[in-house]
Amino acid sequence: MNSIYNCPHCGKKSFTPWKKAFAGQLNSPGKVCVECGQKCVNGKGATIFNAIYCILSFALIVVIYLFSPRLIGTEYHWVYFYEMPISAGIILLTFIVPKIVNAFCFKLSPTIRIDAVK
Repeated sequence: MNSIYNCPHCGKKSFTPWKKAFAGQLNSPGKVCVECGQKCVNGKGATIFNAIYCILSFALIVVIYLFSPRLIGTEYHWVYFYEMPISAGIILLTFIVPKIVNAFCFKLSPTIRIDAVK
């Protein structure tokens, strides 16, 4: 796969969408640029998106948990029987969707994390 994203340190195209997807947010160690050896992460926008998406996913799981027993006598009674698979799907999407969005939507930035071991 061709590298299509520029490194914020050296400016060379050295990141593929797959590598950029797993670069992580500002709190992660990041991925190393093959050209200059510096670590890069997805920027502030990716961190904000991930936080909002995780909060909304958690809120949706709580709403499904609280209201599914009340839906038994209504036309939405199927939610009660599929509560666990729906919640498992939401949890799975909480890990997959931010990776896809990070791969294509946000720009790379230098990492701000200071690691004890390089």
